[in-house]
Amino acid sequence: MPRTINAAAQAIIKRAEHCRLRAYPDPGSGGAPWTIGWGATGPDIHAGLVWTQAEADSRFAADLARLAAAIGLALGAAPTTDNQFGAMASLAYNIGIGRFRGSSVLRFHLAGDHPEAAQAFTAWNKADGHVLPGLVTRRAAEAQLYLTPDALVPAS
Repeated sequence: MPRTINAAAQAIIKRAEHCRLRAYPDPGSGGAPWTIGWGATGPDIHAGLVWTQAEADSRFAADLARLAAAIGLALGAAPTTDNQFGAMASLAYNIGIGRFRGSSVLRFHLAGDHPEAAQAFTAWNKADGHVLPGLVTRRAAEAQLYLTPDALVPAS
């Protein structure tokens, strides 16, 4: 059965991304990628694009489902709680699944070193080489969620 991204992680993402229904340039770089809704990016997002709230919410749900599947593949058989999964999903939502796959967060998690994995979230606090206060806050929330106990979910 595919994993889903829990409500606590979705709340972190939504708090950080803020829903905007008119496309805007990436705030970290002042340019690409163009973003809309709950942080959606991609070749279909461009200057001048406007969405309804329903379109933003639908894209968010679809993006989360794709992301959850990709994270599940990256985790393989590693035991992972819902909160750990959600925290890593929030990180991957922001940095992309490719960067997540190469991250020390994932490497430490797969090794079972959860304190180091939680600490590794803090390294992802920059955009375009600059530390952003919003990313510092987001990474702290993700690390806290990652360390919040809940039931272990065996890999399927």
